[in-house]
Amino acid sequence: MKSKLQCLIFTIVVASQAVSLPAFSPRLAADETATFDRSVKLAENFEPAIPRPDQDQAVDQKLANLEKKMGRKPNILWLVVDDMGYGDPGCYGGGGAIGAATPNIDRLAKEGLKLTSCYSQQTCTPTRSAILTGRLPMRTGLIRPILAGDTLTKNPWEDETSLPKLLGQAGYYTLLTGKWHVGEPKGMRPHDIGFDEFYGFYPAQKEISQGVDARRFPDLVNNPERLRAFEAIKPDDHLEHGFKGGKTEQLSQIQSTEDMGRAEKKLADFTIARIKELAKKDQPFFLEHCFMKVHCDNFPNPDLGPLSAARYYYKEAVAEVDLHVGEIVKALDDAGILDNTLVFFTSDNGPQMDGWPDAGYTPFRGAKGTTFEGGVRVPGIAYWKGMIAPGRESDELFDLMDLFGVALNLAGIKPQQLADKLPSDRYYDFIDQTSLLLADEGESKREAVYFWWGKELMACRMKEYKAHVKVSLPEATHMHIDYATLRDVGLAPWLFNLYIDPKEQMPVGHRRNAWLASVLAKLRQHGGTFKKYPPKNIGL
Repeated sequence: MKSKLQCLIFTIVVASQAVSLPAFSPRLAADETATFDRSVKLAENFEPAIPRPDQDQAVDQKLANLEKKMGRKPNILWLVVDDMGYGDPGCYGGGGAIGAATPNIDRLAKEGLKLTSCYSQQTCTPTRSAILTGRLPMRTGLIRPILAGDTLTKNPWEDETSLPKLLGQAGYYTLLTGKWHVGEPKGMRPHDIGFDEFYGFYPAQKEISQGVDARRFPDLVNNPERLRAFEAIKPDDHLEHGFKGGKTEQLSQIQSTEDMGRAEKKLADFTIARIKELAKKDQPFFLEHCFMKVHCDNFPNPDLGPLSAARYYYKEAVAEVDLHVGEIVKALDDAGILDNTLVFFTSDNGPQMDGWPDAGYTPFRGAKGTTFEGGVRVPGIAYWKGMIAPGRESDELFDLMDLFGVALNLAGIKPQQLADKLPSDRYYDFIDQTSLLLADEGESKREAVYFWWGKELMACRMKEYKAHVKVSLPEATHMHIDYATLRDVGLAPWLFNLYIDPKEQMPVGHRRNAWLASVLAKLRQHGGTFKKYPPKNIGL
């Protein structure tokens, strides 16, 4: 007779999104989940949340008092780094100890809230789309980066209600500076999907610099015939400045690796200048500053000189990001709006180890491109002078998609109002975590984080437990993207207790854990949402 463990194989059919766990009867799963899963559905098409009514009420009053004092809604500033590892900043165990001090990032953590279980998607385009839609990439179709030569079958943004669009309706000026990487055709650009203004680059650094870097790409740059062919499909390599409903202007073109090295400072200088201007207006702003660095290939700014002890290009990039973080926060202070601005610092995924040594550091297993902790657990720092108590640290669950709900709450759009603001024919995965960030002893309202790799449902974290039903494994050291294979886990899900095994090396399964069925029941519920709310397919 087969044991329950032997029967734990489960099949996820993406087409119908049916999830079956034949080993567990509905009664057992329901009984266990009733005590283990604290979340409650607020609406049929919204992710269930853990009720925190007293915490929410206290923070609502805190925000109301601030608005009365300031006479306006607060500003929102996101600082999103590209491919920074969890262990790169000093406040997360890196910094000067690994060759690149990060005093400005560390200061934000010391004077704000440091999240130690903050999660992204496993690569950049999925994360960047998720935080602006509040929806998993599997739902929007933006399941991976859009690369040179890709042809999309539809515009994924066409029927999405984006965060900048909603904030604009609430009276905010919305601006994105830096890397976009969520589509460059007309209709998919930042100023097409809701932002009032965009100043930056459509693709990632490597996609721009590969056309001018003869040392890294000699078979392209030194081959005129291939370079001409590449010109026909390459992503835009210009700095762009666009306005909603207005013109889009191509500014300077990246023509050398030195140009690429200088780009980060140019973007930071623009953000600083706009902060000064926007602070003088009678209108709150939402500013998403997306760093080009530290995504490989990194090139130092030749005008800044050495910034890190290590001198390696990646470490120089980390140190430059930290430099600009300090300058941008100082601009808020100089403009007199620091105490009316939520600042959130993070990375879009874990380090891209395939680029080593032009790559970051994580203490966890895996890296960008995997759903192990190294690929999806990222730095997350919330700073708000006078509103977030200094020196806080929390291991409560936070998904970067939750920033969608936080921003709407700060704009005065409360969770109970969202049913009227958002289409009811689709599912929303974000949770409003404003009270986690702002309450002095804030607790998370998120019970689970789900991890996808493309169209494959891979894993779920619930409390300190994480169950994998599929895994991506490198076939060589550091090769988590270019030389990795996707595998089923076998007879049973790989269940890890991240408190005793943060590196995900020894599954505890049924041997040392009573909650395997409960975590799998949560996964089954999640899979079931795709049956009623089917995903989009945009050709990726």
